[in-house]
Amino acid sequence: MAGVNGDRKGKKDDNGIGTAIDFMLSNAKLVLGVGGAAMLGIATLAVKRMYDRTISAPTSPTKMQQAGKRSWEEPAWVGSSPRVLNHDMKSTVSRSLQSLPTSSHSFEPDSLLGGILLFLFNCLRRAVGRSTLGGGGASQSSLMRARMHLSLQEHLWEFYQTRVNIPSEEQATARRAALDICAELRVFLHAKLPDMPLREMYLSGSLYDDLQVVTADHAQLMVPLVLEKNLWSSIPGEDTIMNVPGFWLVRRENLEYFPRGSSYWDRCMVGGYLSPKAVLEVFDKLVTGSINWPAIGSVLDYIIRPVVPSETLTLEVQYETDRRLYVDFLPLLVMEEGTSLIAKPHRLSAERNKNLWRQSFRVAETARLRALDQEDGGCRCTCLKVAKAVCKLNPALQRLNSSQLTNTILLLSEKEGDWTHDALADRFLQLLRALVGHLEAGRLPCALSPKVNLFCELTEQEVDELGYTLYCALSDPEGLLRTAVEQP
Repeated sequence: MAGVNGDRKGKKDDNGIGTAIDFMLSNAKLVLGVGGAAMLGIATLAVKRMYDRTISAPTSPTKMQQAGKRSWEEPAWVGSSPRVLNHDMKSTVSRSLQSLPTSSHSFEPDSLLGGILLFLFNCLRRAVGRSTLGGGGASQSSLMRARMHLSLQEHLWEFYQTRVNIPSEEQATARRAALDICAELRVFLHAKLPDMPLREMYLSGSLYDDLQVVTADHAQLMVPLVLEKNLWSSIPGEDTIMNVPGFWLVRRENLEYFPRGSSYWDRCMVGGYLSPKAVLEVFDKLVTGSINWPAIGSVLDYIIRPVVPSETLTLEVQYETDRRLYVDFLPLLVMEEGTSLIAKPHRLSAERNKNLWRQSFRVAETARLRALDQEDGGCRCTCLKVAKAVCKLNPALQRLNSSQLTNTILLLSEKEGDWTHDALADRFLQLLRALVGHLEAGRLPCALSPKVNLFCELTEQEVDELGYTLYCALSDPEGLLRTAVEQP
């Protein structure tokens, strides 16, 4: 009885909040199941930390005596719930909570009780919508899930029609502008450097695959370089001291028989390897320093300027008053074995990585995605475009690129067979869950080359932020769409 009385006394000093939260958490597991209760538990524990800091302020000897002991502790079932967030992601949640007021002068515990219970009730109400009721509530649960599915399905298609899809006229105008720029560069390079061994330049990217979203604002100008087969060889990154799958070195060969200068591209050699940085510098001097873009722009009725700074060579083309197109100038190597390498540096490039060429899987990824959709009339491309638009319009998700999203969908396609258009909502949620899982593991394997980790260029902080945002979106996917719609 002493223990019970002591516990009741502790709860009384807790202004009754311990009892209320114990009741809510114990019933949450019953109503929501382990997964839903875990989501509510994270929010509850966050509020608990804030509340503990507040009431533990040494305002009286009694409170000082009890500050180290709370009448309610972390629920045991939280540790047994499915692991969704890793330690670093949970730290992000804690960091965000540290911005809340913690001083005892900022608020009083009595005034917090109603607000905290209201907050937790809202979390409970939101989680109930995603829960699975047991026993006699199975039919209610099925009806609730069906309504939520229909609501999300409708919102996704509305978002797709109003924000994702680009009018065909806008796409055509952007393509014409890109083609004009390509033609000007082709004429200039052939006239200025007729001996530079290049294959025919061509335009590429999502603008030409009908996978661009929101606005027609990006194109890639591919500039294939010609290398002598007996003078250059490619080495995969995993076979080098850098051990970076997905990046390659291009080594100069037979220097004893064909000395430096035998190849045009020897001038871009650094330490015995063809340097993408040096190649870009050659083109940068030509494209930004030698071409009179204001004059060309006046003829074409465009405003053209190089983008500075930029990790690649990029031109900004204003082709209408409110329309801009960014054209990436990408030197390309197609090696004998068919590997495509582009001069786009490693994002976290150290000094030792400056000679690495990036392997491009874009053409093969897009072809596989389209082939799968053609086989079953699926919604993979639609799901990809919705996800790309959400990431483009949500600043917290802009580090997720098209390749990462495409490969996540390709990996899901290996496990999930239903990609009908009626299943778009289910597949979109599954995509979010899969991304959270890959972020938790710190690894997203390339579907075409599993040794390649497509998350290798994300920092730990970026992984935390992406994981936290996507995890929160799982409980409110429509809110994720609303955030994207509200962006200008």
